[in-house]
Amino acid sequence: MAALVLIEAIAIAFLGLLVFGLLRSHAEILRSLHDLGAGVGEVEHGHAVRPAPGGRSRAASDVVGVTVDDEPVSIGIAGAGHGTLLAFLTTGCLTCAGFWKAFRDGVSLPAQARLVVVTKGPADESESRVRELLPADYPTVMSSEAWQGYEVPVAPYFVYVDGPSARVMGEGAAGTWDQVRSLMGQGLDDSADVGSRRDRRRAQSFGRDDVARDERTLLAAGITPGHPSLYPSPDAADQRDEG
Repeated sequence: MAALVLIEAIAIAFLGLLVFGLLRSHAEILRSLHDLGAGVGEVEHGHAVRPAPGGRSRAASDVVGVTVDDEPVSIGIAGAGHGTLLAFLTTGCLTCAGFWKAFRDGVSLPAQARLVVVTKGPADESESRVRELLPADYPTVMSSEAWQGYEVPVAPYFVYVDGPSARVMGEGAAGTWDQVRSLMGQGLDDSADVGSRRDRRRAQSFGRDDVARDERTLLAAGITPGHPSLYPSPDAADQRDEG
């Protein structure tokens, strides 16, 4: 009996070591795949994910990379006079295939927004395959740096940037164009709020500048605070009325 218990204990310990080894090997494989760039997942039926309410938008940056013909290209995003929707796609995921087709057919965008497709760079993506899929009406940039800079976690992934404020106003994964439009609608609303606050600050600044300019003009003419010309007498007012 004691021998049977000992054998069972040894067997259980052996199985435990085996499971531990398998788990460790699996973790190492996942880390290796992530290092190779295979950690970017695919959205099959995902919904657009927006920043948490009250969360601060992050700064945007221009997209710098190459075309499918290895020509250097830079797309101005931050500081542009309009909004930009960045569509991060790959050539391999099934959900991305739907967006590639939609972009080739043409999609409806708000008047104040443009679409830019971003794939990974030539070292991580097939140039020939991108050439086959790229839409004619929207610029396509191959840039692994943009994926890293915008911290793209899955594909397809969309980022809406307000150009004037150079801020990311909405971002997330989406499985359909309707979900992307919903994401853009939220981003446009946030951009409008930012624009209103910016206009108010500009108007206040202009008001202060006008007052300062008037003060400098009066001082240049020798009119200082308390000068008689700033406080006309009642007789002078009567003379103007009679004239």
